[in-house]
Parts: sequence; C-alpha cells; structure tokens
Amino acid sequence: MPFTQLKLNPLLVNAVKELGFVRPTAIQSDAIPPALQGRDVIATAQTGSGKTAAFLLPIINRLLERPRRTTRALVLAPTRELAAQILEDFNALSIHTPVTGAAVYGGVSMGPQEHAFRSGVDIIIATPGRLIDHMRSPYARLNQIEHLVLDEADRMLDMGFLPEIRRIVAKLPGKRQTLFFSATMPPPIAVLAAEMLHNPVSIQTQRPAPASGITQAVYPVAQELKAALVAHLLQSKTMTQALIFTRTKHRANRLADYLVHAGVRADRIHGNRSQAQRTAALAGFKNGVFPVLVATDIAARGIDVDALGHVVNFDVPQVPDDYIHRVGRTGRAEATGEAFTFVSPEEEGHLRDIERVIGRRLLRVTAPDFDYQARPNQRLEIPIRQRIAEIRARKRDERARQAVNQARRAAAGRGQTAPPRSPNPHGGGGGRRRRRG
Repeated sequence: MPFTQLKLNPLLVNAVKELGFVRPTAIQSDAIPPALQGRDVIATAQTGSGKTAAFLLPIINRLLERPRRTTRALVLAPTRELAAQILEDFNALSIHTPVTGAAVYGGVSMGPQEHAFRSGVDIIIATPGRLIDHMRSPYARLNQIEHLVLDEADRMLDMGFLPEIRRIVAKLPGKRQTLFFSATMPPPIAVLAAEMLHNPVSIQTQRPAPASGITQAVYPVAQELKAALVAHLLQSKTMTQALIFTRTKHRANRLADYLVHAGVRADRIHGNRSQAQRTAALAGFKNGVFPVLVATDIAARGIDVDALGHVVNFDVPQVPDDYIHRVGRTGRAEATGEAFTFVSPEEEGHLRDIERVIGRRLLRVTAPDFDYQARPNQRLEIPIRQRIAEIRARKRDERARQAVNQARRAAAGRGQTAPPRSPNPHGGGGGRRRRRG
C-alpha cells in the first residue's frame, strides 16, 4: 500500500517521497489511520520499524488545519539524542508545511527553548526533566495541548521518569489525543497507559525481536582480548563503520582511546560528556569523520544513521530488551546490517537469556588470523580497588590544597604574611614527606 492511500496531505506525501520512502512500514500502516481519526493509540513495534513517522505524520497532518502560534502537540522522549533525532525527522517531514517545532532538553541554554515556547511553535519535543524546568515559568503554557506522544515509554520508566511524566500529564488538558509508541511494553507501562489512554487502538506488529534485515553473530572471546578483537575487525575491513556499546562510561572512554592509539578514527558518547561533546561526536559519526562511535546505552534510543553497517555489543547486555534496542540501530526501515556480540565465558548466562527472548540461538563465529591466545598489551579497565584508591588520593590532595588556600586567605585578612605555597599538597620542597598510612 503506498503512502497516497493513507489519506495524508499531499504536502506530507511529497516530503515522504523526497526522503525515498515508497510505502509505509507495518507500524505506519497500522497506526497512521486511527491517529488521523483522533483515536488514542498504544503501539509496540521493534526498534527501527518507523515508529517516529508513525506518530509525526498524523500529528503534522492534523496541525495543518489549526491556527499557528499555539503549541498543540507535545512529544516526550527519554534522552537528548532521541529528542534531537525526532526533531530532525520532524523537520524533514514538515519541510513543505508551515508547521513548526522545537526540541527542549538539558545540557544547552534555556534561552532559545524559552523563545520557542513564547513564539508558540506547533510541536514541542522534550525530555521530561528539562520540560519541568521550563514549566516553573508562566511562558511554558501547555493548556492548549491536543496531542501527547510518549516515545520509548519503557526507557523513560527505566530511567526513573515516571514521577515527572505524571507531573507533566497533570498539567495537560484532559481532552486530548494520547499516543504511546515503544519497543517493549512491560507491565508498569501498560498500567500507565491504562490510566492515560481512552479506548485506545492497540497495535503490536510482532513480538519484540531485532529487525529481519539484521544479521546477528556472536564472537566468543576472553574479556581482556575484546579491545584487540574490535581493532582487528576494523583493520581487516570486516567492519568499516560501527556503533559499539560498552557497559560503563569508563569502558567507553578506555575503548575509544585504545582504538585511537591503534590508528582508528573513533569518538565516544555517554552521560559524562557535555552536550556539545555529545552533539559533535554524533555529528562526526553521521558524516563519516569518525567511522567508529563508542557509546553507552544512553545513545541506544537516539542514534539514527542512514545505512549503519555494524553494531557491536562490546559487553553482553544484561537485559534482553537492551540487546534489541542496541542492535536496532542497524537494519532500520527495512535496510540490512550486522550486529556482533562479544561474549566472554562469564557472560554466557546473559547471552542465553537474550537467545531465549528472541527465540533463536545466535551463530558463533571466530575471526580468522586473530590470535586468541595473545597476552593483552594494556588493560582496558582499571581494577575497582585501584580506581577507588586513586579517587581517595585525589580528594586528599584537593583537601590539602583547600587548607593551604584557606590559611593564605585568613593570613591576608589579618594582614599577616601568608604561608608559602607548597609545590604539592604533601609539603613538597626539600622537606621530609610525611609517611602515608
């Protein structure tokens, strides 16, 4: 069925055609007609199935008939990256229309976001925390909202946003259209949906599983050789572009540094990076400056790269749903891609959980010409005991510096000569260093 049969405005059909889409995906075919009619919708569909267009197209279509300069649609998303991606999709789909939109999320100035509220953009795409920051001011008016979307509602639940969602919904008009779009539908989300939706159309295209165009494989490898295996697959051109997921921010940093030292252009994205750094890393990955992006799960729901060839689970996800979300970054919109999972012996249990959920045993492979018996030339992760000791030493140094500075300020206030600045917080100079115990 072509998009022309969905009864969308010709301006939207032209935009879709210019984006290269010939026919709607399954979730779009099922969700767009009832959404156009104003029905509430609760939809479960696999990552990469086209959920974003499934809610944006009918909302834009309905907003075309409404007066401008009043915010009438609100989309809630769990992460900055996903909010920015939804806005990018919105701009592409609404390019021939007068409908306007803005993204509202943390890590950047609130000024332009305040301007979007005051000017009455048609649709606000927001993360819950930053939206509540704005709601403390009278300019953030949500009393005219006619369409509410919760995208990736399950991730918002995982991230602890449920109280914020309830606070936001309490400020919205009771009479509105509500659309739930999510890759999975755990019981708490079903309960929330029952509270917020009125006689919804329920859509589940298929049970949660990676898209059919994704080739999945498992590389059994010792934990200490994982970084070397990534470098080997990149250097041998088995992978030319890859989004690599690690378990922690620290491992993301260490792996990215390891790859750069191995001659691979790579960057990293995680919660400890500033918004400017995250935006630059994502932009560099999309335009090919960095063919490799190392990420934590914060990026799993917000990265949409055309024809992304490979996703790598450097660490086996501990939750099967996270596996589905991660590998769903490739093989999007009926394209093809490959997902590799590195599994060490201690991670086999988590891998079996994933295989149980997706209903199949994943193919085990080995990399030709890779030395699985090699001794690693550096550790990817500093032992936790050593990291704790380094943190304590750093804090001890900071306290010592603060004590010296306070003494200097106190002496200056009394008009006395301040004690000399010590070259290091432990006394330094030629004096005897106090034994640490």
